[in-house]
This record gives sequence, C-alpha cells and structure tokens, in this order.
Amino acid sequence: MNDDIAQRPNRIPWPPILTVGAVLAACVLEALWPAGEMLAGAGRWARVTGTVLAATGLGFDLAAMLNMHRARTNILPHRAAGHLVTSGVFALSRNPIYLGNTLLLLGLALALHWPWLLVTALVAAVSVNQLAIKREERHLAARFGPVFAEYSQRVPRWFGFPRLR
Repeated sequence: MNDDIAQRPNRIPWPPILTVGAVLAACVLEALWPAGEMLAGAGRWARVTGTVLAATGLGFDLAAMLNMHRARTNILPHRAAGHLVTSGVFALSRNPIYLGNTLLLLGLALALHWPWLLVTALVAAVSVNQLAIKREERHLAARFGPVFAEYSQRVPRWFGFPRLR
C-alpha cells in the first residue's frame, strides 16, 4: 500500500467484497451448522423488525447514492473523492452507505430468521471500519483538509445526531 492516500483511499473495493462475503459466509455457516430455528421463535416480531431495518438500510443506501450522483462525485470506495458531500443522509452519518449495508444485512437476518447473518454482518461492519473507513477518512482529510475536519467533528462516523457548534 505505497499509494498516496490523497490519490485514492484503497486499491481494493473492500466494502462490497465484505458485504457479499458476509452473505456467502452466512450461507456456508448455515449449511454446516443450521441455526435458523434460533430466531424462528421470535416469529412475527423478528420479521417486522427485520423488514423495517432492511428497508431503512436500503433507504440510506439509495439516498446516499442519489446525494453523491447529484454532487457528481465518485461512489466507488477505491477511487478518489471528487467532492465532499455533507448534506442529506451525509448530515446524519459520514458513512451512510456502509451504515445502510449493515442495517440491510441485519434486517434480512431477522426477517429471514437467519442468525448466522447477524454474526457475519457485524464482522463485516467491523472489517469495513478497519479496512475502508479509516483509510477513506485519511483520504478525505488529505483532499479536503479543514473542511473535512470540521465535518468529521460535527457528524458521527456511523450514526447519530449532528453536533452543534
């Protein structure tokens, strides 16, 4: 990883790889050690909660993609950012797509009564934080300097209410 962090955050697009990997790992784990019955007892509650979580996650994903498209900036996690987007869902989370992906997977795990996906989704979220988000933040700091510093002080990395000055 000798590339200049200002040129691009990563060489590998970790977030989509880890998200798909979480689903595939859950499939393998369920095939080897079936655990679906663990959530079956939660019944309708798990299905409704999971559906709401999954829809919320999908909403974050789509809203963030639309914001980025409108700003005419790159959406690929291994390419340089053209603009710093701070409005819309980016005012609630510095990483609304990664938050959305995580909520989507957790919601699907509950709705489909698939406990292994709960585990692998959380592992994927921690891995995205380590392999992508931290490098992306260094990339954004190098490209946008004090503007990114102010934004990162005001808006939480994952989710929360913006901090007022």
